[in-house]
Amino acid sequence: MRPSLHWPSIRGRARADLAPLLLMAAVVIAVSLLAAVVPPLQRATEDDTFRDSVHATVRVHAPWDSNYAMGDGYQREPALAQYLAFLPRSAKEQLGPEQLAVLDPPVTTVTSGPLAFITGDAPRNLRLGFVRDDESDGPATTWVSGGPPRATAPGEVVVRPGTPWLVQIGLSEVSARTIGAAPGDQIKVKDEQGNRFHVRVSGVFRPVDAGDPGWRMAPWLLAPSGNSFGGLLSADSLPDARILLPADRLDRTVTFSPTTAKLDRDSARSLAAAVATLKATSAASGVRDDSLRWDSTLDTEVNEVQARITAATAQATVLLLAVLAGAALVLSLTAELLTRRRLTALTAYRERGGALPVLAAELTVESLAVAVPAAGIGVLLAYVVAGGAAVLWALPVALAAIVAGPALGTLAAARATRDRRVPANRSARLWLRRTSQLRRAAVDVAVLTAAAGALVALHQRGIGGDPVLPASAPVLGVLGGALLLLRLLPLATRGLLGVTLRGCRALPVFGAARAAASSARLLPGLALVTAVGLAAFALVLSATVTSGLADGAWRSVGADARFDIAPGGAGSAQEFAAAPGVKQVVAARITDVQVVADGLAFSPRLVVVDAAAYQRLLASTPLPDAPDLARLTGGGGGGAIPALVRTRDDSIRAGTTVNLRRDGTSALTLTAVGTAPAVGDATDVIVIDTATATAAGLDAAPTTVWALGPGAARAVREAGADGTAVVRADLLRDRAAAPLTSGLTRLAYASAAALLALAVLGFALGAAANAPARWETLARLRTLGLRARDTRRVAAGELLPLVLFAAICGPALGIVLARVTLGPLALNLLTAQAGNPVVATPWPVAVIAAAVLLAALTAVVTVEATLRRRHRLGEVLRAGGS
Repeated sequence: MRPSLHWPSIRGRARADLAPLLLMAAVVIAVSLLAAVVPPLQRATEDDTFRDSVHATVRVHAPWDSNYAMGDGYQREPALAQYLAFLPRSAKEQLGPEQLAVLDPPVTTVTSGPLAFITGDAPRNLRLGFVRDDESDGPATTWVSGGPPRATAPGEVVVRPGTPWLVQIGLSEVSARTIGAAPGDQIKVKDEQGNRFHVRVSGVFRPVDAGDPGWRMAPWLLAPSGNSFGGLLSADSLPDARILLPADRLDRTVTFSPTTAKLDRDSARSLAAAVATLKATSAASGVRDDSLRWDSTLDTEVNEVQARITAATAQATVLLLAVLAGAALVLSLTAELLTRRRLTALTAYRERGGALPVLAAELTVESLAVAVPAAGIGVLLAYVVAGGAAVLWALPVALAAIVAGPALGTLAAARATRDRRVPANRSARLWLRRTSQLRRAAVDVAVLTAAAGALVALHQRGIGGDPVLPASAPVLGVLGGALLLLRLLPLATRGLLGVTLRGCRALPVFGAARAAASSARLLPGLALVTAVGLAAFALVLSATVTSGLADGAWRSVGADARFDIAPGGAGSAQEFAAAPGVKQVVAARITDVQVVADGLAFSPRLVVVDAAAYQRLLASTPLPDAPDLARLTGGGGGGAIPALVRTRDDSIRAGTTVNLRRDGTSALTLTAVGTAPAVGDATDVIVIDTATATAAGLDAAPTTVWALGPGAARAVREAGADGTAVVRADLLRDRAAAPLTSGLTRLAYASAAALLALAVLGFALGAAANAPARWETLARLRTLGLRARDTRRVAAGELLPLVLFAAICGPALGIVLARVTLGPLALNLLTAQAGNPVVATPWPVAVIAAAVLLAALTAVVTVEATLRRRHRLGEVLRAGGS
């Protein structure tokens, strides 16, 4: 006959132990809510990250058909603007509907290269541009004076080579005012080959909507950029520009911009894959045919964003696994407390003939009745909060709640009623003791082996692929370290007992004796130390991200503020130095150049700067000092220019000759005399002193100004439209507020708070499990004259060693594991640093942990003393004699 479950026993046990079961349900609800809500929020964060970071346009370049009429000259095509409508249609067909759904309507532009002004003292150039929307001839304009450009000649005409040809253009109000041109004026310009052209100003316009997508493709048509001005072509004057300029000087482009509101993770990946395929299969730029040529950095941007998301996912997985591990240990403690309270009933059940499988089944039903609804509530709350829930992440905590109670209860019932007796033979007892020690050692070795394997996987595989195994390295490392350290706790408490026995005070002896007796229990200490250690790890991770963001902002900007001067723009170091609150100003010329060293060519960033001033600036910032800057004086050996060189692989060392290529003249010989400081995000840098560069004929006109001081931000912001202001504080705030970074920081704080709460709960549960024996002993001591105040001190003395042990060892384990594991977790992808950030060591974490645990100790002792205040002497004596 198959045994059946005894439902009255199940209900009776549940009613008798309702409080621990409700506590278990509360833990399952809270942890399952956190575990289930994070992945949906992370998915939403990924979508926000793609919307926030992917801004690259998709461009399609189309070569011109030949307009040369054989034997006659160049043929004017009056319908040229209308023919442009075929280009976006062809591009749309190649993209497909799925990609077009997340792209704005295309904008077609025809732009010329820069044409230098022949007249005038200041160097200026003019660019011609025609803009056509997807369904119109271009953005709307209001003509302030004059009118739109008209055709030079009507209809289809053939222009013989060498015939002077005039093109009409429109100027914006800002450009016309700056140039001093009016309708009817002619502007003489020339191209790079010296060919001269004439353009006529037909009118001055004002945009109806300056934010029109068409103007964004050619903003220089509305306002000059430095010394570059724009001339607007119309549908009538575009054919004249086609005759005036050769095909290679007139670029025909269709531009698609991502629709930010429609972009998400899946659509961005799909669009990037399509763009990468089109780039790979489209015609090469050097091939002369009529096929479309696709050009975009969107696929690169998406790959970079995906790399950051992969890193953030691994980091979030580490934090979630930490919370799940702490919750599993606390649930095991709850199950242990429940088993201790039921030990008499479970023993009686077995003595009446109850079978262990039936008991296990009954306890499993009880656990299912508690864990499954609790996990369901947590998942439901996660769905309400985030609009979705990761059910799989809630399963581990539910499984821990289901398994812990039946496993510990069945094992306790089996041990209480087993008929194995302690052997009288000393060697047999020694064999049993050694067998028990070997079992414990096997458990320790298994945990440490798993931790070592996870650490090796993290360092070898990084965060790529399946992140669960590498991400478990910090959790398993803290767990293994806590397990090893807790094996030493009984030795420490026995040593403390020996010290107190040599003293002359009784209370420390009582407390140390109780601590030595309870230190053999592994689970309370393991839960407490692991939770505190993982909380410390989460806080170290958050602090490292914060400090890494600050360092990354310093490296990106180079000072409190930076002003990047536009070509032909104004802005000098003297002007910024005169601004209030600016302490130091350094101007530099930063350009990308081509060099050859040891037979290998590479493209470093050339920085021409006053070496002494730059050295003082670096010394006044948190950036690394550059003592080698003092070597950039005088000439190098053999007339070579001394230079500091930095390369990605450190292949160029002091004494290496570097040849700097220059257009139209011979190469310049440099000699590496030291290592250059890092400048921005460049991996290859060459630094030359301004005076030396000027003497060698290099252009030293500043393109960048670094400003340091409390007034630096205001000074660069007020510099006007002659360049771009970059403020370190603004950059730091924007990076810290980025979806991935802010989400990870919030999750780290939430995980640390949850783990500290679990640590307090685990401490309370561990204390509650020993409370009956502890206060029974203290009640007997009270019969011998111990005062109530002294009993509280003895109880605190019993619990204090574990509290101090966790407060010291827990943060230490967390910090050590952070130093070992944060490098492979690629935090630099979030902090925008060239290398891994320096692991921050927030030592106040130990103080916080100690304060929280000491407060929990005080609360536990006070509550226990209050509950045991009316412990009757008769009950104590009868319990002692039972």
